[in-house]
Amino acid sequence: MRFLVYDRLLGIGDDYWIEDDSGSKVYLVDGKAMRLRDTWELKDAQGRVLIDIHQKMLALRDTMVIERAGEPLARIKRKRLSLLRNHYRVALADGTELDVSGKILDREFAVEYDGELLAVISRRLLTLRDTYGVDVVRDDADPALLIALTVCVIHLAEKEREKDDGEDD
Repeated sequence: MRFLVYDRLLGIGDDYWIEDDSGSKVYLVDGKAMRLRDTWELKDAQGRVLIDIHQKMLALRDTMVIERAGEPLARIKRKRLSLLRNHYRVALADGTELDVSGKILDREFAVEYDGELLAVISRRLLTLRDTYGVDVVRDDADPALLIALTVCVIHLAEKEREKDDGEDD
């Protein structure tokens, strides 16, 4: 399954559709403005909330939290020692860990479980500017969760870059 995601997806307070490779609207990312923390809802085409995404407030390192039906589903944070590439650890509520690594800010990264590829996120696969693809590799993977992880790791990487740019000034 391939989904098309637009770069402006991460605007807080803005809504953006995620389409499948045939152009059908599949998910709506609903950015919530006027909140104390960065917050989104991932909705299906009928408007039902599938996943809530928000930044964890009092955390030593920036952490994103994904919930489904009010229950914790995953926590995402940057691995401490990842100098050459961006690496994020995803701790699922059931104790499973996923690894997200690659050039996150370039929208070129992979999501793996125990060394097995679950999804590839890539701008290179597409010719449309400001668009990148989320290719879900495994049939039994949860596409909504993988889209939510994509939103989280890009948001965390961009926040980190903003911090680094602020320190250089």
